[in-house]
Amino acid sequence: MSGPISSGHPDSAVLTLEAYAERAGAALACVYSSSAEYDAALIAERRAAGVYGPKRRRKHIVATAAGIVAALAVIAFLIV
Repeated sequence: MSGPISSGHPDSAVLTLEAYAERAGAALACVYSSSAEYDAALIAERRAAGVYGPKRRRKHIVATAAGIVAALAVIAFLIV
């Protein structure tokens, strides 16, 4: 058997296996305590990246302003 585990000394093989097990345990560990926490972090990251597009608030403000201008134009036309 060749490879990093069989280096000739049984102690080094055990140490190597322990190091592999420790790395595997660290790889399986999860930073999030629940799926809801993971989803919230994922959504926050995607929003920061701009995946969900521009905020809709700007469109509402522009539509409201356009409605007010149109209403004022109609009132001014009726007065004159």
